[in-house]
Amino acid sequence: MLGRVICARRRYLALPLLTVLVGAVSCSSSEDVAAPSPPGEAARHCRALHRELPQTVEGLARRAAEPVSDFTAIWGDPAVKLRCGVPKPDVLTYGSEHYNPKADAAEVDGVEWLFEKQEDGYRFTTVLRKAYVEVTVPGKYAPEVDVLTDLAGAVRRTVPKGV
Repeated sequence: MLGRVICARRRYLALPLLTVLVGAVSCSSSEDVAAPSPPGEAARHCRALHRELPQTVEGLARRAAEPVSDFTAIWGDPAVKLRCGVPKPDVLTYGSEHYNPKADAAEVDGVEWLFEKQEDGYRFTTVLRKAYVEVTVPGKYAPEVDVLTDLAGAVRRTVPKGV
């Protein structure tokens, strides 16, 4: 009987501690990411992608993004940020002052990515897919393109080719 009482006390003591630890991790691991608002078909593809995204990217653990959205995900600190359902990049829009018919792009594991140098790192955006997926990678993780190898499979399975 004494063994059962001791076990019960341990469980009751562990619950508040677990709650505090989970709360601390949740509060410290979120980061603001602007959630896009993709229309119909693109939204369906983005929700499917969200379910398929890996828990780690280049060894970086997935964290909570704020606001919580099926269209965003982050890994590491500083964060690698993914946004699905973003608008078509300006450099691909004919008639835009930023249009570049020879925009830099590369294929990574069967997925074509436009890459744009940022102040600190790169922004990669899928092209020739039914939804635009944007991944921003801080320079700390150079070579930044390595992150895409962990994401390409999920994109390939959930966001069909096409425009």
